[in-house]
Amino acid sequence: MHCPFCQHEDTRVIDSRLTEDGSTVRRRRECPQCGERFNTFETAELKLPAIVKSGERREAFDERKLRVSFERALQKRPVPSHDVDSAVREVINDLRRSGEREVPSRQVGELVMRELKKLDQVAYVRFASVYRKFEDVQAFLEEIARLEHDLPELEKLQLSLLGAAAPEARRPRKA
Repeated sequence: MHCPFCQHEDTRVIDSRLTEDGSTVRRRRECPQCGERFNTFETAELKLPAIVKSGERREAFDERKLRVSFERALQKRPVPSHDVDSAVREVINDLRRSGEREVPSRQVGELVMRELKKLDQVAYVRFASVYRKFEDVQAFLEEIARLEHDLPELEKLQLSLLGAAAPEARRPRKA
């Protein structure tokens, strides 16, 4: 690798470490010419499938668009950013594991909804309402009923969508 400071053609690796998630190798390098040190990051380059939009239009997969979808649904929700990162990685890994060269955008949307359902019920319903184009209140109620039926264990961890406030919110405040 060329030195970014003096453009010398060769640098040597003095340290290599995996990043937290294990998907990237961080290498500490030193230039023998000028003595400067710098970091490089190495990741496996894996081809993700093209996304087939409605109308049969195709476009390259864009991780930024995927992340924005999660962030919009989770806006003002108490979900840590590392959980969002994990959900994005999970969708990307599922797409890679599919082995397909092209994937319908609806399949990506279903993967996003699956991950949002695990993260936050409100974000899931937000995303589903846009994704499935809910036309009326009844469509919302039906989706909420399906969600509550599918995820009874998450009701303990997340605020109920239609029920009473969380137990700690009902307790009287001390003056």
